[in-house]
Amino acid sequence: MDLNSVFQRLNTGSKKWSQYPEDVLPMWVADMDFPVAEPIVQALKNRLEHPLLGYSVAQDSLRKTLVDHLARRYHWQIQPEDLVFLPGVEPGVNMALNALVPAGSGVLVQTPNYSPLLHAPAHWKLPRVDLPFHADAGGEYHTDLDALEQALPKTRALLLSNPHNPLGKVFDRDELQAIGQACVRHDVLIISDEIHADILFDGRQHTPIAALSEDIAARSVTLMSASKAWNIAGLKTAFAVIQNAALRERFNAGRLGLVDSVNALGLEATEVAYRHGAPWLAEVMAYLQGNRDYLAEAINTRFPGIRMHLPQSTYLAWLDCSGLGLEHPQRFFLEHARVALSDGLEFGDECGQFVRLNFGCPRPMLEEGLARMERSLRERR
Repeated sequence: MDLNSVFQRLNTGSKKWSQYPEDVLPMWVADMDFPVAEPIVQALKNRLEHPLLGYSVAQDSLRKTLVDHLARRYHWQIQPEDLVFLPGVEPGVNMALNALVPAGSGVLVQTPNYSPLLHAPAHWKLPRVDLPFHADAGGEYHTDLDALEQALPKTRALLLSNPHNPLGKVFDRDELQAIGQACVRHDVLIISDEIHADILFDGRQHTPIAALSEDIAARSVTLMSASKAWNIAGLKTAFAVIQNAALRERFNAGRLGLVDSVNALGLEATEVAYRHGAPWLAEVMAYLQGNRDYLAEAINTRFPGIRMHLPQSTYLAWLDCSGLGLEHPQRFFLEHARVALSDGLEFGDECGQFVRLNFGCPRPMLEEGLARMERSLRERR
């Protein structure tokens, strides 16, 4: 597989490539510019040989594939009936908030955070309680456990991004255990977005928070998908793991005519990704780690006004541009470098000096984006 090849995605309906004018290099939304794994493509072709594409449900083979994957990868033992299939993680977050959180209750969100998680409580008129991350002397981000203990009595749910977007943070078991046990003590629901679980660097291991104990699992809605790791977000398929049967029944009741059945081709692709996609993912992960390291070296040596914490997960870099003296970094790079990055303000009101850069792309595209950014700063001087 040649991951260096740049595919033409203009005029294909790609959200990433149609958001901005054609001369803008898009490095914003979490969508990789790599071709989908051949086993997935072949499985979709095979499925299309059957001429009917009606409403679809998950087959027993898909449930077994996911149960086996979670046990093998995370030592997490679940039952097939614990799985609820959805058209996306974001609908799952909103279903959980609407169906499981009492009206007017607070929802705790660690900040900065992925925009749909940040704004989801407001959809249901639930007050958001922010819990800022704190970086240590080495730039590592940690949960302020004392502040967590103080905040949880004001809330009935925690929205967790694990691994974290946009920080690229991988929570270790001890930190997750502390968070989970605090939620048990304060009777707080955990809604955990674990969509980036399969994108980990430097040999790190993802831990689903619900896998830590029965008490934590009993109050957890874990949301996962093959969409990020295998680059099939357009197939609109995800799943929730809810081991508490009563919670699962209430969650399903939260569809309310808004969250419909799942894409027929997405179900097919999801099964093949988890069953046969490991070799492709291993190759892509090695390439992504190379991109990450190349990006970090470039930032450290060519962009003295930008600081970057090395992502432990995701293919997204959180760049602190406060040393550049720009009023609005995202707008500057869009207008002067013709590079589209995600605006830090999407992730928190205090993040106006940050941008998020997607390095899930062929190296020539990453090199071009950095060259444009460097040139724009040089011409500004």
